[in-house]
Amino acid sequence: MEEKLTVYIAEIDAQWEEIQKIYSSIEKKSGFLREDLGNEDLTNSLAYKIHNLYSAYEDLFKLTAHFFENQINDFSGYHVSLLKRMKIVIEGMRPRFLSDESFAILDELRGFRHVFRHAYGYALDAERVLLTAKKSLQLEELFLKDFIQFREKLKKAT
Repeated sequence: MEEKLTVYIAEIDAQWEEIQKIYSSIEKKSGFLREDLGNEDLTNSLAYKIHNLYSAYEDLFKLTAHFFENQINDFSGYHVSLLKRMKIVIEGMRPRFLSDESFAILDELRGFRHVFRHAYGYALDAERVLLTAKKSLQLEELFLKDFIQFREKLKKAT
């Protein structure tokens, strides 16, 4: 089990690096959009990055659910179930991954991703996209604390 755990930790570390690259892009694009609120291409580009950010977090949580064999079988509410699963302790299997604060922002990002994916018929509001970007940037620091605690608890368990 120790070998598999080492591989799992390496995988989540690599995924965290990918998430941080997306954060860098969100910061840069947010700055550009604040200077040019009427720019629809910038608005859409930033929204796409926020969409990608949530998807990258979800990939991290899928790695976790798969590793600890706590799969979600109800596909009708899969995305919210996966997120909820990450904020609970599963005794004898794994510690809690998400704090309530991180969960709340991630749940908002999940909702934003849903709207983004289905926003075919209307333009996105630049102010709302910037507000969502700001929340996502707040999440970075909150989640980093969660991530470090989660990793430390895993390492202590071995």
